Amino acid sequence: MEYLIRDCKEEDLPALVELCVKHAEFEQAQYNPKGKEELLQNALFSSDKRLFCLVVEVDSLVVGYTSYTFDFSTWEAKPFLYMDCLYLESDFRGYGIGEKLIDELKIIAQRGNCVNMQWQTPVFNERAIKFYERIGASGKEKVRFSLALD
Repeated sequence: MEYLIRDCKEEDLPALVELCVKHAEFEQAQYNPKGKEELLQNALFSSDKRLFCLVVEVDSLVVGYTSYTFDFSTWEAKPFLYMDCLYLESDFRGYGIGEKLIDELKIIAQRGNCVNMQWQTPVFNERAIKFYERIGASGKEKVRFSLALD
C-alpha cells in the first residue's frame, strides 16, 4: 500500500477533526467536535505552537494521524515527547503504517534531545498494547485522572 506521512496542514483540519471523532468513539470516550477546527488551528499553526501532528495520506485522503507535544520529566531532568494520539482508519491497519509513525516520532524525539517517548492507551485496546510491546515499548499500569476546570 502506498501512503505518505507528512506534517498536518491547515487544509487537513476538517479531516483531522473527523478522525478525532472516530478515535474517541473507538476509545469509548466523549468528544464534541464543535469548534475544534479553530482550536486545533491555533494549537498547530499559531506562533505559540502547542501541538504537533503528522498525518497519513492515501490517495489524497487523510486516513490517520499522530499528535504529540514536548514535555519535561522531573525525574529524568530532561525533555520527553508525549504522543497524545495515534489513530488509523481500520482499513489501513496492519500495513506497518503505525510502526512507521512511531519511527518518525522517534526521529523527532531524538532531534529534540528527548530522553524517551511516552503515551497511553486504554487497557481494552489489546491490539495496540501488543503492537507497542512488539516494537519494544514497556507499559506500566496507572490510573489516569482528569479534573474539569469549568
